Amino acid sequence: MPEPATGVVLDDPDDRKLVTLARATRARTQAAEGAAVRDTDGRTYAAASVDLPSLKVSAVGVCVAMAVASGSRGLEAVVVLTAEDGPAAPDLAAVRDFAGAGVPVHHGDGRGHLKGTTPT
Repeated sequence: MPEPATGVVLDDPDDRKLVTLARATRARTQAAEGAAVRDTDGRTYAAASVDLPSLKVSAVGVCVAMAVASGSRGLEAVVVLTAEDGPAAPDLAAVRDFAGAGVPVHHGDGRGHLKGTTPT
Protein backbone atom coordinates (compact mmCIF):
# COMPACT_ATOMS: atom_id res chain seq x y z
CA MET A 1 0.00 0.00 0.00
CA PRO A 2 1.90 3.11 -1.15
CA GLU A 3 1.94 6.14 1.12
CA PRO A 4 2.05 9.76 -0.06
CA ALA A 5 5.40 11.00 -1.36
CA THR A 6 5.94 12.98 1.85
CA GLY A 7 5.08 10.03 4.05
CA VAL A 8 6.73 6.90 5.30
CA VAL A 9 6.46 3.68 3.31
CA LEU A 10 6.34 0.50 5.37
CA ASP A 11 7.90 -2.46 3.59
CA ASP A 12 6.87 -5.02 6.20
CA PRO A 13 3.32 -6.35 5.61
CA ASP A 14 2.97 -6.91 9.38
CA ASP A 15 3.63 -3.20 9.97
CA ARG A 16 1.10 -2.26 7.28
CA LYS A 17 -1.40 -4.47 9.13
CA LEU A 18 -0.83 -2.35 12.24
CA VAL A 19 -1.75 0.77 10.24
CA THR A 20 -4.98 -0.90 9.09
CA LEU A 21 -5.88 -1.99 12.62
CA ALA A 22 -5.16 1.44 14.13
CA ARG A 23 -7.15 3.23 11.40
CA ALA A 24 -10.15 0.89 11.72
CA THR A 25 -10.20 1.12 15.52
CA ARG A 26 -10.02 4.92 15.47
CA ALA A 27 -12.77 5.18 12.85
CA ARG A 28 -15.04 2.67 14.58
CA THR A 29 -14.87 4.45 17.92
CA GLN A 30 -14.64 8.02 16.58
CA ALA A 31 -11.72 8.51 18.99
CA ALA A 32 -9.00 11.13 18.79
CA GLU A 33 -6.33 8.44 18.41
CA GLY A 34 -5.99 4.90 17.19
CA ALA A 35 -3.00 2.66 17.80
CA ALA A 36 -1.84 -0.87 17.23
CA VAL A 37 1.18 -2.80 18.46
CA ARG A 38 2.77 -6.14 17.64
CA ASP A 39 4.41 -8.04 20.46
CA THR A 40 7.48 -10.24 20.26
CA ASP A 41 5.28 -13.32 19.81
CA GLY A 42 3.55 -11.77 16.76
CA ARG A 43 0.29 -11.00 18.55
CA THR A 44 -1.36 -7.68 17.75
CA TYR A 45 -3.32 -5.33 19.98
CA ALA A 46 -5.35 -2.38 18.69
CA ALA A 47 -7.00 0.34 20.74
CA ALA A 48 -8.47 3.81 20.69
CA SER A 49 -7.81 6.63 23.12
CA VAL A 50 -10.10 6.81 26.15
CA ASP A 51 -11.40 10.24 27.12
CA LEU A 52 -13.85 9.98 30.01
CA PRO A 53 -14.28 12.45 32.85
CA SER A 54 -12.71 9.97 35.26
CA LEU A 55 -10.22 8.22 32.91
CA LYS A 56 -7.95 9.49 30.14
CA VAL A 57 -5.60 7.06 28.41
CA SER A 58 -3.84 7.39 25.08
CA ALA A 59 -4.37 4.73 22.43
CA VAL A 60 -0.73 3.63 22.78
CA GLY A 61 -1.20 3.48 26.56
CA VAL A 62 -4.19 1.16 26.15
CA CYS A 63 -2.25 -1.06 23.72
CA VAL A 64 0.74 -1.33 26.06
CA ALA A 65 -1.57 -2.13 28.98
CA MET A 66 -3.32 -4.85 26.96
CA ALA A 67 0.01 -6.40 25.94
CA VAL A 68 1.28 -6.37 29.53
CA ALA A 69 -2.00 -7.81 30.86
CA SER A 70 -1.83 -10.59 28.25
CA GLY A 71 1.61 -11.69 29.40
CA SER A 72 3.59 -10.26 26.51
CA ARG A 73 7.31 -9.84 27.07
CA GLY A 74 7.96 -6.98 24.64
CA LEU A 75 6.98 -5.14 21.47
CA GLU A 76 8.35 -5.23 17.94
CA ALA A 77 6.50 -2.26 16.42
CA VAL A 78 3.94 0.44 17.23
CA VAL A 79 1.64 2.56 15.04
CA VAL A 80 -0.25 5.58 16.35
CA LEU A 81 -2.66 7.64 14.25
CA THR A 82 -3.38 11.06 15.70
CA ALA A 83 -3.85 14.72 14.87
CA GLU A 84 -0.64 15.47 16.81
CA ASP A 85 2.71 16.00 15.05
CA GLY A 86 4.19 12.81 16.47
CA PRO A 87 3.99 10.32 19.30
CA ALA A 88 3.54 11.85 22.75
CA ALA A 89 6.49 11.69 25.13
CA PRO A 90 4.54 9.62 27.71
CA ASP A 91 3.68 7.08 24.99
CA LEU A 92 7.32 6.76 23.95
CA ALA A 93 8.27 6.36 27.61
CA ALA A 94 5.66 3.62 28.14
CA VAL A 95 6.85 1.67 25.09
CA ARG A 96 10.49 2.11 26.20
CA ASP A 97 9.68 1.03 29.78
CA PHE A 98 7.98 -2.12 28.54
CA ALA A 99 9.94 -3.04 25.43
CA GLY A 100 13.28 -1.25 25.70
CA ALA A 101 15.15 0.97 23.29
CA GLY A 102 14.94 0.76 19.51
CA VAL A 103 11.25 -0.09 19.05
CA PRO A 104 9.95 1.79 15.98
CA VAL A 105 6.93 3.97 16.71
CA HIS A 106 5.35 4.89 13.37
CA HIS A 107 3.01 7.88 13.50
CA GLY A 108 0.53 9.35 11.06
CA ASP A 109 -2.80 11.02 10.58
CA GLY A 110 -6.27 9.57 11.03
CA ARG A 111 -6.42 8.37 7.42
CA GLY A 112 -3.41 6.19 7.99
CA HIS A 113 -0.89 8.32 6.06
CA LEU A 114 2.33 7.89 7.97
CA LYS A 115 4.46 10.96 8.62
CA GLY A 116 7.44 9.52 10.43
CA THR A 117 9.01 6.94 12.68
CA THR A 118 10.49 7.60 16.11
CA PRO A 119 12.52 4.88 17.82
CA THR A 120 12.20 4.45 21.56
